[in-house]
Amino acid sequence: MLKRRDVMAAFAALTLGAAAKGAAAQDMQKASLRLKWLTQAQFAGFYVALEKGYYKEEGIDLTINPGGPNLLTENLVATGADTFGLSGGTDSVFAARDKGLPVVCIGVAHQLTPFVFVAHKDGPVKTVADFKGKKVTTWFTGANHVLSAMLSKVGINPSDVTIQPQQVSVTPFVDKQIDVVTATRYNELYVINQRVGADNLRLFVPEDSGVSFPRDTLIVSEQTAKEKPELVEKFLRASVKGWKDAFANEKEAIDIIMKIAPTLDRAQQEFMLTEVKKLMVAGKAAEDGMFTIDTKAVGSANDLLAQYKVISKPVDLDTAFNATFINKIPAADRRL
Repeated sequence: MLKRRDVMAAFAALTLGAAAKGAAAQDMQKASLRLKWLTQAQFAGFYVALEKGYYKEEGIDLTINPGGPNLLTENLVATGADTFGLSGGTDSVFAARDKGLPVVCIGVAHQLTPFVFVAHKDGPVKTVADFKGKKVTTWFTGANHVLSAMLSKVGINPSDVTIQPQQVSVTPFVDKQIDVVTATRYNELYVINQRVGADNLRLFVPEDSGVSFPRDTLIVSEQTAKEKPELVEKFLRASVKGWKDAFANEKEAIDIIMKIAPTLDRAQQEFMLTEVKKLMVAGKAAEDGMFTIDTKAVGSANDLLAQYKVISKPVDLDTAFNATFINKIPAADRRL
């Protein structure tokens, strides 16, 4: 039979334990991450980190909010509606800063331009110079400026090319109604490969023309960066851990994505994750680790946008890009 003092001790222990759990719950910081698009393998590392509790281990109660066609990540982060955001890329960061939005890039996911320009191998386009007089479709959200820069480098005036807005479907290209189509390496290119055959395509890579647009940029508001630096560091640490796990066990990562969005095509998601990995460990990230901010590439993109009057003047890079947070995570811990 338990003595009264034993019962009291047990009760005290339970009370202390409950109090500790309550305190721990109160210590958790609520935060959200707004993605640039709907759930897919392009964002697998964040979902893996959430599923495995890496954010909670850092004291963050994180909610991942998918993006969509009518949602601007920069606006949502700037207004405080979301704590963190995965925005379009360096171009959208520059555009946001040019409009006066107080957002700061804390890491760059895709170290290379994630899209390429695609032509049929048996068609009339063999080089970038051959774009002259041809029909080319692209996105007027940054890709058009990359295209213009590539054309200018070979002496072609963009006005000498019939550049049209790109449709969601790649059927016009497949049916050879247009000569060149823009495709992200991890999405449209997969569909085109399936329908036309990779061996029947000719790819024009921006970096081969000396043009680079790093994309998928992690952003926070200036206020968050200033007032909650520890939260930013913890978020990055958990995110890096999630991405390392995603690439170490790709099947598990795709399982997590498919559980959230079961209607996705698994084969395409597997292809996407493989291509995203190439983008995330390219360039300086191979040595400095994931989410590194390559100031040279960022500066080049800044100058390019100013040249084409997309932004009124070059953006102050030291204000728009802050590598302090990601650099506090050792490069060895960010390399695969």
